[in-house]
Amino acid sequence: MRQAMHVRVVPMTADHLDEIAELERICFPDPWSRNMLAEELDNALSAFLVALDDAGRVAGYAGLQVVLDEGTITNIAVRPEYRRQGVAHQLLDVFMNFARGNRLAFLTLEVRSSNYGAIALYGELGFRSVGRRKNYYEHPREDAIIMTKEFDYGTETAESGAAGDGV
Repeated sequence: MRQAMHVRVVPMTADHLDEIAELERICFPDPWSRNMLAEELDNALSAFLVALDDAGRVAGYAGLQVVLDEGTITNIAVRPEYRRQGVAHQLLDVFMNFARGNRLAFLTLEVRSSNYGAIALYGELGFRSVGRRKNYYEHPREDAIIMTKEFDYGTETAESGAAGDGV
């Protein structure tokens, strides 16, 4: 990773939707539409974050859905010119702090099996591969790796690679 880029992480608002929809089209063969993203603003189970660069442009964004004590990272995307500069890491840090603070049991996500950079980042953050969804993605058809980071009511478990709270 190069020098970490300075970004300001803020909750997604309607003002960000055009840039995020554009980012979806750049990053994904089956992008979420602007309307799908807008619906998440009213979804009480969802939290979407935006990483803004120094000029106030969307450098990246991420989405999380929480049901009971389980968190699913639904989306994460970073502008190509800002990749490998810590943007995704900063977005994920906010979600991990949220998980700890809200005593979630785990965070989980799916990632294309060919997305080695993302898989490495998630591994560095304590996510581990727990399964595979055959032919999950289309365009091109590809498996998804299911990765999970477990928490023990706010403290990472020994299995997740981080020390407990000493209790």
